[in-house]
Amino acid sequence: MLEVKNMTVFFENALALNNLSLEIKAGEFVGIFGSNSAGKTTLMNNISGLLLHRKFREKAKGGERITIDGKLYFDGEDISPTIPQDRVKRGIVLCRERHPVFRDNTVHENLLLGGYLRSKKEVNESLDFVYDLFPALTRLRDRKSGLMSGGEQEMLAIGTALMAKPKLLLMDEPLLGLSPLMMQEVVQAVKKLSKTGLTILLTEQYARPIMPLIDRGYVIENGTMIVSGTGDELMDNPEVKAAYFGM
Repeated sequence: MLEVKNMTVFFENALALNNLSLEIKAGEFVGIFGSNSAGKTTLMNNISGLLLHRKFREKAKGGERITIDGKLYFDGEDISPTIPQDRVKRGIVLCRERHPVFRDNTVHENLLLGGYLRSKKEVNESLDFVYDLFPALTRLRDRKSGLMSGGEQEMLAIGTALMAKPKLLLMDEPLLGLSPLMMQEVVQAVKKLSKTGLTILLTEQYARPIMPLIDRGYVIENGTMIVSGTGDELMDNPEVKAAYFGM
């Protein structure tokens, strides 16, 4: 479904991704693990097109701070020059880190905004799915999003991304800053999503609760691929154990 081929990204003279390649097949749940500043968010922003959008904006202002090299293929087509809106239309949807929501809008209004490209029938189906996945959002549907906890906002951010009916759901550090209880709820929701056949690419620094759920995974450091394998292979890898499980 998705192939990232020899992807290199510079921010001025700082190397963010270093000749990175990976592949995601339809229906897989793939994890990208790494420490802070490993390049995880840069990778996700590149796949979603947000990095390309930033590059265009800077160029329009006379700047050339971002350099992107490499290819992105989705369903066999080169989408490297494709703008973010068209990537969403193709089914590539990003749930960004730190649960961004429209804070002055209610939960229900946020969800409706997420489905703006879909038909009324699809929106209603997706609403039922999201409220079933996150029952807490049903109780909070009329609450302003800015008045909710970080965990509740993360549920809403995931739900809003699902409203776009993605073929490939990108989840950038969904557990970041969550309480243990909220973390457990989000992990259970991700587990349910993976069982629906939805293709998921998830980045996370806190690998312990996610690694047992994935089909395959990659570990990156300083923008470079260090190790890859199935979830079981990564969990049995001594270096991965030491870095992420304290063993």
